[in-house]
Amino acid sequence: MSVAVRVIPCLDVDAGRVVKGVNFQDLRDAGDPVALAHRYDAAGADELTFLDVTASSSERETTFDVVRRTAEEVFIPLTVGGGVRGVAEVDRLLREGADKASINTAAIARPDVIDEITRHFGSQVLVLSVDARRVQGDTSTPSGFEVTTHGGRRGTGIDAVAWAKEAADRGVGEILLNSIDADGTKEGFDLELIRLIRGAVTVPLIASGGAGVPEHFPPAIEAGADAVLAASMFHFGPDDMIAQVKAAIRDAGFPVR
Repeated sequence: MSVAVRVIPCLDVDAGRVVKGVNFQDLRDAGDPVALAHRYDAAGADELTFLDVTASSSERETTFDVVRRTAEEVFIPLTVGGGVRGVAEVDRLLREGADKASINTAAIARPDVIDEITRHFGSQVLVLSVDARRVQGDTSTPSGFEVTTHGGRRGTGIDAVAWAKEAADRGVGEILLNSIDADGTKEGFDLELIRLIRGAVTVPLIASGGAGVPEHFPPAIEAGADAVLAASMFHFGPDDMIAQVKAAIRDAGFPVR
């Protein structure tokens, strides 16, 4: 790996506040998104991801004013997702200051939207967010993982690996892989899931879900992640947590900014 690994704090936003839960549930307040974005920019984050976690499940638009105020505060790439349904929402997000848009639920409902957005803006603008979990009950998929929608609340029965490959073939520029099983547990990334997706796609892969200590990050990179994303440990940890994570990655022999 010659490209520097990116370290990305994630702001999960609900009703204008940053929240964090476990397995996408029991959300608790973690602060003001604009203030946190400013803090992470100053602390050396390489990018920021801003996800309106209840936009799709409550069928409303992303909080555009919060996006705009956040974009005014930071000088690193900003990816925004939640409630993105098509070209119009991506266009507005870019006008409000986002660099990339993340799509999940709408793309599963109508995969052609990926082609439409990338044709209009280019692949580099679109990130596919894949909220994956191990199959449960009677559901079965070839990989053992299924895609979920609506913030992890609805299973689809769609194979997570096949879906990531289809989206990459359709032109998404990047995949944000969220492990629902690991989310908020602070027990480490789902390495099996990362390896499976890495084996199916060549586009950049962001690993998310499960980080609890800096030592959790290098194994995710070893498994195939080009970037690593976390929320809880940055929101509730010490101010130098981003520096600690970068040091752990560097000490493991991976290039980092």
